[in-house]
Amino acid sequence: MPTSAAAGLPAHCDVLVVGAGPAGSACAQLLARAGLHVVLADQHNFPRDKVCGDGLIPDSHAALRRLGVYDEVAALARAVHHVRCIGPRGGVVDVPGTMSVVPRQVLDHVLVRAAQDAGAKLHTPWRFETPLLDGEQVVGATFKTPSGPHDVRARWVVLATGAVPQASIAAGLCERRTPSGVALRGYVHNPALVPSITQLQLLWHPRLRGGYGWIFPEPDGVFNIGVGLTDSQWVNGKGRRQDFNLRDMFNALCEVYTPARELMAGGTLVGEIKGAPLRCSLKGARWTRPGLLGTGEVVGSTYDFTGEGIGKAMETGMLAAEAIVQDRQASDADVRQRYEAGLAALKPRFQMYEAASRVNHLPWLADLVVWRARKSPRILRRMSGMLDETQNPGRLFTWGGMRKLMFE
Repeated sequence: MPTSAAAGLPAHCDVLVVGAGPAGSACAQLLARAGLHVVLADQHNFPRDKVCGDGLIPDSHAALRRLGVYDEVAALARAVHHVRCIGPRGGVVDVPGTMSVVPRQVLDHVLVRAAQDAGAKLHTPWRFETPLLDGEQVVGATFKTPSGPHDVRARWVVLATGAVPQASIAAGLCERRTPSGVALRGYVHNPALVPSITQLQLLWHPRLRGGYGWIFPEPDGVFNIGVGLTDSQWVNGKGRRQDFNLRDMFNALCEVYTPARELMAGGTLVGEIKGAPLRCSLKGARWTRPGLLGTGEVVGSTYDFTGEGIGKAMETGMLAAEAIVQDRQASDADVRQRYEAGLAALKPRFQMYEAASRVNHLPWLADLVVWRARKSPRILRRMSGMLDETQNPGRLFTWGGMRKLMFE
């Protein structure tokens, strides 16, 4: 039987946010700022690790500013001013931008503390088990807590439990159990390479076909190195690369890219090399059901081309909060419609990056883009515009875009 409120655990709230990553914490902060009683639950105690590339591009910086934590995060992060794109033949171009790198263990702890400072009540380690239902209406959730099963009833539930599908399956939102991408990353301490690896480095190569490799410089002489596979056909075992293995891709990165090889050979691995699923392009899930809003990677908030998802996760969380707060007397249908309209407005951006993701399985395109960007300031500016979402990345990789690359 569920534990009672007499045990000191909350039994009721206005909004129950399940998952305290970037999406959930951003949502909880805005809701609490608006004066709502918010319970924020997560299955892990904080600070906790999260598999990620740890890169923050301009959309992340904009979201952090809205949440009032940009300066705090910037002080903990390593500032980065270029993305280095490396083609299969070794061509290199440095694309300017305003970025930074900070471990997710650090970032997520900042965000969850900000939600608490705004008034949200954090409870951990609480594992989401199942929604509470009144007919088809979600009216709360049951959690597995250290004290046993516990029910929390709420006017709204926001599900922000990430890409692992179990919670969204239980909540009735998941439409596709398989992920749209997967990634593997490790942390390596190698202070000797701090002067030479100062950019977000991305490598495309036939040995990494279907994805890419990366090296991102963290603070304190640590580097995030990894590989990502974003071709959903290969991930789901329906395409040409049915026997893909992320560890083999990681080893291939270290074989074909000298900085990766030097990083691993001369550095010390910090912790384990870990993998995680990705959910991309706002696909694979229902966005809402009565009484419930899905947000973050539950609804596929990661960009297909790059695997970047921190900024858009926070954006979707804030959209969920705004939909609830805008008119507290609004009907369930009106709130859901507002939220879904907000996600639909983001959809074209995801479609742009989905179109651009063809470079991940046609690596020779990276060679072409790098070659032309080195010769054309206009193309380099367009690539920089991709980072701050002022340019359409998909246009570079259409046939018309490639003709322009050749003759512009």
